[in-house]
Amino acid sequence: MNAVVQDPAASIEQKLFVTVPAVTFPDGSIESSFQVATYLTSKGEDGAATISASTAPWVKINYHDAVAAAAGAGLALITERQYLALAIDIASVAVNWTGGAVHEGNLKQGLRNGDFDEAQAGDVVPDDADEDRWFTLSNGERICDVAGNAYSWVFDNVQGDEKGLIKDEFQADSLSIAAAPFPSMKRGMGWRPSAGDGWSGNALIRGGYWLDGGVAGVFLLGYAHPRDSYGDVGFRCTKPA
Repeated sequence: MNAVVQDPAASIEQKLFVTVPAVTFPDGSIESSFQVATYLTSKGEDGAATISASTAPWVKINYHDAVAAAAGAGLALITERQYLALAIDIASVAVNWTGGAVHEGNLKQGLRNGDFDEAQAGDVVPDDADEDRWFTLSNGERICDVAGNAYSWVFDNVQGDEKGLIKDEFQADSLSIAAAPFPSMKRGMGWRPSAGDGWSGNALIRGGYWLDGGVAGVFLLGYAHPRDSYGDVGFRCTKPA
């Protein structure tokens, strides 16, 4: 009898949200546990935001429309503190490191090496194991595309204004740039800005996309104009507390 091997992605396809445990940041502040979508947000047949393993991420949507689409579905755009909590939790789990132990080798960076030319649905499995899209949380739950495939718009509640847009330059102790365990572009961290960089009026994006190579990572931090839409930028939703 031939063994039946189930694709790991298929085994959790119906689990549309995972729970991120509470995280204590380097500054001592705590981000409470929250629920986040397993997959990047898709656009349903009715035009509303939906979470699906089999539908490609909803890209070509600007920041403001992403915020509205999430709210329209009874959800919320992931915040900067939440994305950082998610990244820190991922970095605390040995299986997410290529060396098999925490801080050994590189932190996994997802779908990023140019084998595709557009964002892929969550059930697509890349040929290269180095592009494994799944990240394991400290509670054993798994989440797709925290790095790679498509960027996520992020509501900035660290140095942002009431709309979640960047309003101040990055301070040296800003969690946005100080929370990662290794420097920018080292050990799978992806790229992030330096203290003093000013992106005022722009919106944060995180994670990276299918062609980012070493730039991608769960700690990658970039920016984009909030009123523009991009083929490589989507969004991830959370459940309101």
